[in-house]
Amino acid sequence: MDYAIIAAGEGSRLVQEGIKSPKPLVRLQGITLIDRLISIFIKNKATSISIIVNEQMKEVQEHLKGVKTDIPLNLVIKSTPSSMHSFYELSRYVKSDKLCLTTVDTIFIEKEFEQYIDTFVKDEQSDGLMAVTDYIDDEKPLYVDVDENLFIHNFYDTNEYGSKYISGGIYCLRQNAIKVLDKAIANGVSRMRNYQKQLIKEGLQLKAYPFKKIIDVDHAEDIQKAECFLLTK
Repeated sequence: MDYAIIAAGEGSRLVQEGIKSPKPLVRLQGITLIDRLISIFIKNKATSISIIVNEQMKEVQEHLKGVKTDIPLNLVIKSTPSSMHSFYELSRYVKSDKLCLTTVDTIFIEKEFEQYIDTFVKDEQSDGLMAVTDYIDDEKPLYVDVDENLFIHNFYDTNEYGSKYISGGIYCLRQNAIKVLDKAIANGVSRMRNYQKQLIKEGLQLKAYPFKKIIDVDHAEDIQKAECFLLTK
C-alpha cells in the first residue's frame, strides 16, 4: 500500500507565534512530525512513501534526503496553490490500488490508525475510507454527513444538517477515487474539501471511520495539546 504526506504548507501561524522550526520538523515526544508519520507508515506495511514540501523549505528538504528506509521514499519539491494540488503531484507516485494520504500535522493515536488501515485493506467495496472525528477543534471544519452505517452522503462547510463528525484529514483512497482528482484539476477545482465533494458528485462510495480524537498542529498551543494527547494512549 502506498502512503503520501502533504507537507507543503508554509506554517505561517506557527512562525508568527514564535516557533522557529518548520512545521514538519516540529517535535512531539522528541520526534519530528514528519519522522513520526514515516515510522508509523512503515509499521503499517507501506510499500512506498511520497512527500511533498515547498521550494522554500530547504531545512526540511535536507532532513528528508538524509532519511534512510528500505522502501522507496519519493520527495517532491514544489510550491502549490492548495493541498489538493499537492495531492495531485503526489498521485503520480501511487502504483498500487490503495493509498493513505495525510497532512504532516495530523496527530492521532497509533493503535486507532492501525485499526483504520486494517479496516481499509479488508474493505473491497468502498472507493474511500475517510477518517472522521467528533472532536471539533478546527477553525474551519469540514462536516461529514453520514448514515447509520457510516456511508458518507456529503460534505459541508457549515453544520447545517447537524452532522456529528468532521473530516480528520486522513484519507484512504482507491484508484477510482484518485482518478477523480485528474478531473477535478482539469475543471479548476481547488482545496481538498472540494475534491471530497466531487467524489460524492461522481457517485463514488465513501465510508467514514471514526477516530476518538485527531489534532492538527496549526498553532503553538497545539504542540502542548498534542503532547498531552499522545500521553493518554
